[in-house]
Amino acid sequence: MGKKPLSLLISCALLAYFVYTPVPENIEQPWKVMIAWALVRVHIQVAVLLDILGFPPFALLHLLEVSPISDANVTVTDTLFNEVPVRVFEPKQKSSTMRRAVFYIHGGGWAMGDATWIPYDDLGREMVNKLDAVVVSTNYRRSPQYHFPTQFEDVYDALRWFLRKKVLAEYGVDPTRISIAGDSAGGNLAAAATQKLLDDPAVKIKVKIQSLIYPALQALDVDLPSYRENAHMPMLRKYNMVLFWSLYFTSDKALKEAMLANQHTPVESSHLFQFVNWSTLLPERFQKGHLYTNPIHGHSDLAKKYPGFLDVRASPLLADDSKLQRLPLTHILTCQYDVLRDDGLMYVSRLRAAGVQVVHEHVEDWFHGVLSFSKYFRASRRELNKYLKWLEENL
Repeated sequence: MGKKPLSLLISCALLAYFVYTPVPENIEQPWKVMIAWALVRVHIQVAVLLDILGFPPFALLHLLEVSPISDANVTVTDTLFNEVPVRVFEPKQKSSTMRRAVFYIHGGGWAMGDATWIPYDDLGREMVNKLDAVVVSTNYRRSPQYHFPTQFEDVYDALRWFLRKKVLAEYGVDPTRISIAGDSAGGNLAAAATQKLLDDPAVKIKVKIQSLIYPALQALDVDLPSYRENAHMPMLRKYNMVLFWSLYFTSDKALKEAMLANQHTPVESSHLFQFVNWSTLLPERFQKGHLYTNPIHGHSDLAKKYPGFLDVRASPLLADDSKLQRLPLTHILTCQYDVLRDDGLMYVSRLRAAGVQVVHEHVEDWFHGVLSFSKYFRASRRELNKYLKWLEENL
């Protein structure tokens, strides 16, 4: 065999080795999943290299951004709501009645993501076409340049701006038919903002429903069964989720290391674990094969320096029952092979125990981020269609 064929053979073998990732047997289109996950991993490695070289780590993600281009059915506009950048999608066809609205918050671990990214631009258009709704897709400042509570405050400022009677009238929105929604870190921000609205006397108009799509809801315990089972699954590894959590609060690597060891919560905050105790909050089938261990408490120094991870605005699962019971109709989507699965499951349990009407959609055959791949995977398309149908029927 000549040198060129041998080099090609070795290159193909190395590529196959890099791309191949074991995936559960019930996953459709497994090789497409492996390729997509390989591309994600390549970007992660490039981001690490760029960071080492002193460049913005997520610079390549600008390739996902698209301009606000209107089409035959949808008018798309980039504007500011209380100095926060948002992308607004409106139906072009005139309506004799007020329309419903979706206030959407993108994911990305509070560190990346953008309302201008192709998946979120596509989602906004689909919501307009399917729901005949006005869709506000909001941005927010991101880590590591900005830390909590900046992301939350940006989202909440934009939401308060939108919920004013004058603004809703300008966009022709029915104030009784508004949903707040978000995925991943956006689901976290949506849950926190919905809780905050309950006690904000300055905001008279509240949301009708909240929709939390594979949300991150607590930063106290990163040793849940879902973190154990899915630590190395596409499309979100445990290490990366812990990194996102820690960067949300600080660039100090000490917090990341403590979180990876699950020893970051001080003993004086031990009472908060009742709100995230998976041994009492998870359905039995998700507990099988796992033993709950009492938390190992860390030094109080981290909590004093970076108290954000103990703040209910960052960890909505820490809200007490008196607040939860006042929440609106809630839709929660979780995925079986997702480190964040159990955050959503515990919130379902707590909300139902508090008397809140909850619709829970559990995707048995996919990973974190299922709605963002609707152009490429049959399972993703199926789940997006189900989600839009639920919104159509309940908003």
